[in-house]
Amino acid sequence: MTANNTNKPAVASSTVTRDLRELDVKTNNIYESLVIMSKRANQISNNIKEELHQKLSEFASSNDNLEEVFENREQIEISKYYEKLPKPSLVAVQEFLDDKVYYRNPAKEA
Repeated sequence: MTANNTNKPAVASSTVTRDLRELDVKTNNIYESLVIMSKRANQISNNIKEELHQKLSEFASSNDNLEEVFENREQIEISKYYEKLPKPSLVAVQEFLDDKVYYRNPAKEA
């Protein structure tokens, strides 16, 4: 499963009630749709985690002292940015509904 577009999609910032009939239109099985969305959410989460760790690793030093930890504003800003990102599950649901997720079921292909 991969997204067709790596840009950050527009995701609702508040709670949205979803109609279950919308979710199973593409697969004809709500559980299959949920598995697809959960796997995509895990991919998004892992990508964000890797990206964050790469950016924060630039600030790591072998001899941290207490003053440096509290004074590193850039590191704090990076962390705040990632905290404000939409949850991976919300992004995955939106991508699924917008047909931006490629998936296949080998059992159905046989």
